[in-house]
Amino acid sequence: MSIDIAELVRVRAQHPEAIAEAAARRTRRPLLNTSGRLMIVAADHPARGALGVGDRKFAMANRADLLERLVLALGRPGVDGVLATADILDDLLLLGALDGKVVMGSMNRGGLQGASFELDDRFTGHRPEDIERLGFDAGKLLLRICYDDPGSLTTLESTARAIDAMAERRLPVFVEPFISRRDDDGKLGNDLSAEAVTKSIAIASGLGGSSAYTWLKVPVTENPDDMAEVMATSTLPAVLLGGEVGGDQDGAYEKWRGALQLPTVRGLVVGRSLLYPADGDVAAAVDTAVGLL
Repeated sequence: MSIDIAELVRVRAQHPEAIAEAAARRTRRPLLNTSGRLMIVAADHPARGALGVGDRKFAMANRADLLERLVLALGRPGVDGVLATADILDDLLLLGALDGKVVMGSMNRGGLQGASFELDDRFTGHRPEDIERLGFDAGKLLLRICYDDPGSLTTLESTARAIDAMAERRLPVFVEPFISRRDDDGKLGNDLSAEAVTKSIAIASGLGGSSAYTWLKVPVTENPDDMAEVMATSTLPAVLLGGEVGGDQDGAYEKWRGALQLPTVRGLVVGRSLLYPADGDVAAAVDTAVGLL
């Protein structure tokens, strides 16, 4: 599908109400279909200033190209929906690409990549009331916890309140927790050891006044053999996040395949590695990921 950016801009400029109208017309579906599995394509990275894929620093900066990749991915059999920020979801609504799909709004994008305040991850994206108003199906939030950074406490508290607000509306919220650390140069990184991922799951599972609508969005640990013990930390349903896989796409698939057999793991939420695969074949990458489910 070729994206007519001029037409998108014309509608946005002259008929901004068309976005809400498209949301109201959208055909909805249950979060889980009969298989009980989820395959979600993620595209909320740009709003945090994270535009790079591999050695391409601005791979996600071309919006027409990104939208074309998203529309292609959403059209593949077995893809359940998309996770993105308001600007991208608004474009996809206008393109008619969200009918019959699960739509997840990305809630906190304030922890900009590389910023001194990266761990004070404010809720600058979708609010629970926005997700409810637009008839979207779920929200997602990022929870990075650094024991040496007081900004993490602000994020923890605001995360708990967001979980409460989503539960009040009976809307699922996917919490993506990490134990994070800064290196000697101040660069932030996520600890994917079994110990760190276990702690992050335990902390995230206990946030808010109810866990009834809380899901987890978790990485595969450094040693995939640790995943069974790690995922035993919580009874909350979980999806695996893809993250960057570098050049070893096949290795990533194998890690996901093993973890998907665990009883709490219900699916995949994958972004850059499917939208920008090393060989450029988006359809093949998406189809392979769907096959793992």
